[in-house]
Amino acid sequence: MINAAASNRPGSIPQQVQELSIESSDTLRALSSPCRGVCMEDSTAALPSLPSSCTEPSLSITTFNILAPIYKRIGPDENCRESDYHDAWYKRNLDIIRMLLSNDSSIICLQELWLENEELVHLYEDSLNRHGYDVFTLRRTSGRGDGLLTAIKRDRFSVLTCKDLRFNDFGDRVAQILHLRVKVPFFRRNQIAEQQMLLVNTHLLFPHNSSFCLIRLWQVYKIIECLEKFMVEHGLTPVPVILCGDWNGSKRGHVYKFLRSQGFVSCYDSAHRYKDEDAHRWISHRNHRGNVCGVDFIWLRNPGKTHQPLSLSWKEAVLGIIMVCERAFAFPNLTFLYSGIK
Repeated sequence: MINAAASNRPGSIPQQVQELSIESSDTLRALSSPCRGVCMEDSTAALPSLPSSCTEPSLSITTFNILAPIYKRIGPDENCRESDYHDAWYKRNLDIIRMLLSNDSSIICLQELWLENEELVHLYEDSLNRHGYDVFTLRRTSGRGDGLLTAIKRDRFSVLTCKDLRFNDFGDRVAQILHLRVKVPFFRRNQIAEQQMLLVNTHLLFPHNSSFCLIRLWQVYKIIECLEKFMVEHGLTPVPVILCGDWNGSKRGHVYKFLRSQGFVSCYDSAHRYKDEDAHRWISHRNHRGNVCGVDFIWLRNPGKTHQPLSLSWKEAVLGIIMVCERAFAFPNLTFLYSGIK
């Protein structure tokens, strides 16, 4: 889980420049149940500068894989899951909701919400709605029981569009793309240029073996391609883009390098002045294999940030996989991946 608090210091960015700045903030702090791992807090800013007489505006973003009860193992029996014990999963998720509401984030991105269970879905939707959030959900394809939830604080943002992206691959992964506009009076729009941004919530395929490398890369390619098409279709000038979620890959992986080549920065790393090679400096959770890892990210790309053409980044990333992964092409139905190579 990553919890990012955002703020903008007056005078730090020239007025009319719609960018996010990143400042250091709280240090890493461990969380026990109900969270699957740790919470990371950092500061980012998403807005043009305000006159010094204005109250410093801020926003916060939380991304959190809440571990669906259908996947949470109970005890040594591999077939025993938390979903079999109503009181257990209900209490754990109630604790999660209480924590989310206490944080009062402007944006909440959840992964692995048990969307198949109506009682649990209503619990999240009703709780978040009552506390001022607009809630959007998207279930994974092929009848998978879990999916995504994105909650937007309605007194801080207007949701102009919510687009569902289904990869339709054998990982059954999905993504949500939201076009947001900052609301008055939260950022005093009468005093600054209207601020818009694009937000993505996703959960990439887990790299069970090296054969999954290219599929995960293709999922990220499709997200960025969809963002580019969305901006063209809606006539958007460059706006800040924020990518949230469980990326199921560390800073050493191809997905991380691919996003860096596209101009994205990890907010947590930037806030704490970590470099790309500092993959050991923080963790997000312990995975089902018992390995500690850092895979939850809040990515930011500011307007005007230079980056490679998408097709070039894709080709270089694919070649990198070929060089280091002998089995990168050793799985069926690979041909659909090549539609993105130009």
